Amino acid sequence: MTYFYKTTPSPVGNLTLVANDHGLTAILWENDDPKRVRLSPLEENTTHPVLLEAERQLCDYFAGRLKKFSLKLDFAGTEFQKKVWAALLTIPFGETRSYAQIAMQVGSPKAVRAVGAANGRNPISIVAPCHRVIGSNGKLTGFAGGLTAKELLLRLESNGLHQPVMNLD
Repeated sequence: MTYFYKTTPSPVGNLTLVANDHGLTAILWENDDPKRVRLSPLEENTTHPVLLEAERQLCDYFAGRLKKFSLKLDFAGTEFQKKVWAALLTIPFGETRSYAQIAMQVGSPKAVRAVGAANGRNPISIVAPCHRVIGSNGKLTGFAGGLTAKELLLRLESNGLHQPVMNLD
């Protein structure tokens, strides 16, 4: 299967959007570990409709005009990872959950570390909001985009007050 990509600027750095004809498959960070999300071959396509729609919705999100994404997603991972990523999609805008809460939600209350590992491999960051998962003590923990980006995303969504971070129009 061929994956198409385009790069777009954002307040958290350049993001590489990746899709196939079934939907968005990844949002990769500027300095992402190439082993975190493995999709190949990649072919640049700046006019692919899935990528254009993802870019539009991300722009609206960062500008404060979008609180819920409506994109076709095509996750590639294990069944457990897909359960965790589906749970991420249920976290409301402006709210957070702990890894333990996600473990309970997916029916594996003792699998907190496995939930953390799956969260770290979430290929569709921001849209599948892994940034909304924090430690049980309320502290920010690991994030593929870096803790500064995680903090910015949470601040962007905090208290339901969506303040524009950057206007990309």
